[in-house]
This record gives sequence, C-alpha cells and structure tokens, in this order.
Amino acid sequence: DRSMVQRWVREYDTYKDNSFKGNGNPVMTVEQEEIARLKAELHQAQMDRDILKKAVSIFSKSDSKNFNL
Repeated sequence: DRSMVQRWVREYDTYKDNSFKGNGNPVMTVEQEEIARLKAELHQAQMDRDILKKAVSIFSKSDSKNFNL
C-alpha cells in the first residue's frame, strides 16, 4: 500500500537509525517523544485553523447574500 510506504519513509526521515526497532515501532528518547507529540499537536492545530478559516469564508458569503450586500 502506497500510504504505508510513505509512512515508513516519513518515519525514517524523522528517526533515522532509531526507525523500525523491535516490532517496527521506533525507539525514541524522551525528547524525541516530546517533539513527536508537539508536531502532532501543531498539525492538529493547523488543521483546526484551516477549517475555521474556511467556515468563516463560507459564513461570510452566506451572510452577505442574506443581507443583500
């Protein structure tokens, strides 16, 4: 599956020699775990922001139509 290969490539790019230890799970230091958690949190916040931007745009267009602006 293409997405699985892409995930493996991303994991290797992120963890290099610590990738794929044991059962395929990377062995990370505490700092690496924190960085990974923060990256995931940042990604989620960016997605939330993008969704809110789109919603504002949609509602702004809807409001202007309702008020004949």
